[in-house]
Amino acid sequence: MKKTIITVVGKDTVGIIAKVCTYLAENKVNILDISQTIVDGYFNMMMVVDVSAADRDFSVYAGDLSRLGEDIGLNIRGQRSEIFEKMHRL
Repeated sequence: MKKTIITVVGKDTVGIIAKVCTYLAENKVNILDISQTIVDGYFNMMMVVDVSAADRDFSVYAGDLSRLGEDIGLNIRGQRSEIFEKMHRL
């Protein structure tokens, strides 16, 4: 299993989860865990996904997600779980 962490942050609007999940499903990326909150009108979501079945390199997905975020006014980042874990160790 190749785990990736996806974070989505920005002003809340209708359809954020649908747009991100549609992109992931169309690209054979499986959602393993998802958490989202809205605080004072700001949307925050973190997803753990499995990219094992995906057809393209991870960097392609990270770039696509970043552009999707720009199109809908959000910051969307994808990081390999190993990098995310090392960056967030105490």
